Amino acid sequence: MKELVPTPPPILQNRHAEVRELFQRHVVPSYGRFDLALSHGAGSQVWDVSGKRYLDLGGGIAVCSLGHAHPEITETLVEQSRRLVHVSNLYYNEPQGRLAYELSRRIAPGKVFFCNSGAEANEGLYKVARKFGHDEGRFEILTAVNSFHGRTLGGISATGQDKVKKGFEPMVPGFRHIPFNDLDAAREALSPATVAILIEGIQGEGGITPASAEYLLGLRRLCDEKRLLLLVDAVQCGHFRSGRFQSFQRVLEGVPGGEAFVPDGVSMAKSLGGGFPIGAFWLREEVHGVKLCDILGPGTHGTTFGGTPLGCAVALKILEVIERDRLADNVRQTGEYLRSAIGELADRHPGVVKGARGLGFMLGIELGEASQVRAFAAADKAPSLVFVNRLHEAGVLTIPSGNQIVRLLPALNLPRSQAEEGMAIIERVVASLA
Repeated sequence: MKELVPTPPPILQNRHAEVRELFQRHVVPSYGRFDLALSHGAGSQVWDVSGKRYLDLGGGIAVCSLGHAHPEITETLVEQSRRLVHVSNLYYNEPQGRLAYELSRRIAPGKVFFCNSGAEANEGLYKVARKFGHDEGRFEILTAVNSFHGRTLGGISATGQDKVKKGFEPMVPGFRHIPFNDLDAAREALSPATVAILIEGIQGEGGITPASAEYLLGLRRLCDEKRLLLLVDAVQCGHFRSGRFQSFQRVLEGVPGGEAFVPDGVSMAKSLGGGFPIGAFWLREEVHGVKLCDILGPGTHGTTFGGTPLGCAVALKILEVIERDRLADNVRQTGEYLRSAIGELADRHPGVVKGARGLGFMLGIELGEASQVRAFAAADKAPSLVFVNRLHEAGVLTIPSGNQIVRLLPALNLPRSQAEEGMAIIERVVASLA
């Protein structure tokens, strides 16, 4: 019998269920995932499998420095892949040497080691510190309360948050945590075993808290006095996210002595590859009479995929685009607009939003206490998760940070018009909660 009505097409939402089912069956459940299945993107926009559009103000947690599907990244990937994708580090390749030069010249004379992620970059800094202090029996690294340094055993041991350590004890020895932005606490915590202090220029997972200029300069003096290494985890806050190449450069702008400030090691990843996995750490040329940049000789450290021609070519293209298109200026100007707009939200809805935190495109919306907002109080989730889920419904992606902070970590080329669109949506959500 001939059908008078054709069979309806499959409901698009079923694709969401299919994707989720694949994950539930085959992917280790180590992430608390939001109930979104994303399909494709362009710039600071992404679409889910049902066709819904979202404005991405989370940037893959500060990774997508040029947004999604940037044509010049695609062209670079294709062109370099036709030449050389991978050779081992038993040989030289030009993109790696050029990228090391470009990174070093933006910090200070030194050398760069390439790896695959921020956690690996930090692991390299731990080894550098131990090698530096080995002959004197010094191995201890001081890190900050509320810091975050990765998910390896070394990374969670270094991280100043108990929640990442639970179930994985005992921790790797050699790490102690001190209050952030407290120079006296750092001095008092020193022991004969202390060899280095490791901090973030802006704490990310810990709530978008910048280091103060006084703290940075004071730590440099302390490390010089006590023959310690001063190490900076710039995995999230680096690569122009603050409006300068490194966040410590932005914090110290115009501060007497600030331009002369140089750390001894800097870890990098995230925005460095714009979505292509690549990490790195930079080491200062010489410190305390030791040629630190040469402390890891042959056989002391290595990685299979570090510094591939493909990854380095992409990172070089990203640096080229950032400078050519003056994206650091965009980060400053549009970031100031976002920060001011969040402040105005706090003025209009003080129960829901307390204020803005951070610099440039590493911003935090500080939310009010759960007891002050009915939707927060009624939920079994942290206010930050409630707020982020409401934003998803409204078509904006952001990133929670702890219980009270929602992070904005957009692409460095976010247009002002889309920043305004995002703030208009955020304001509607805030108003609905108020």
